[in-house]
Amino acid sequence: MSDGTNAKLLTIGLSRRKAIVGVATAFGGLALNASRARAAGQEEISHDAETIHQEPFIKASRARVYEALTDAKQFDKIVHLSDAMKSMARQSTPTQISKEVGGAFALFGGHIAGRQLELVPNERIVYTYDMHLGKQRISVSLSTVEFFADGTGTRLVYTEQGAFLDGLDEPAAREHGTGELLDALGRVLKVS
Repeated sequence: MSDGTNAKLLTIGLSRRKAIVGVATAFGGLALNASRARAAGQEEISHDAETIHQEPFIKASRARVYEALTDAKQFDKIVHLSDAMKSMARQSTPTQISKEVGGAFALFGGHIAGRQLELVPNERIVYTYDMHLGKQRISVSLSTVEFFADGTGTRLVYTEQGAFLDGLDEPAAREHGTGELLDALGRVLKVS
């Protein structure tokens, strides 16, 4: 927007943020109505415990924990040590994790695909992702991972808000899988 347009918006009481939120809300409403029409007769979105929150203690520095979650090779070690992949059909898509804000990632053979929204080394990671079962999207999530020094290690604070779609996924299963991954993260860093 030009400075003249910004000034006009501000004089009528609209900030750039309010204008963006208004447009996003309008498009979001259109998309939601379209998906509701498509999903008529289906269970749609679960509204049971959509927020997952876990705070494991990891006996490693914040830098080591952050690196393990943002490096594809290290993340693969975590995945293979956990039970998470055992319940998913193998796919040929390799793990990819961008270390750039706005960058893409693909995990679990492509079952999970997302974007990095904020990367503050050794402090926090904010990302959004979709989970698929074959070609069917089963959930959409916004996740935050925060790292706090805690004595001889790191207190990792994981928070995920999810929309679980059409009865194909549920918060309890996601919370269990997340717990398995975080336990495996602790085991990988303990021995490395």
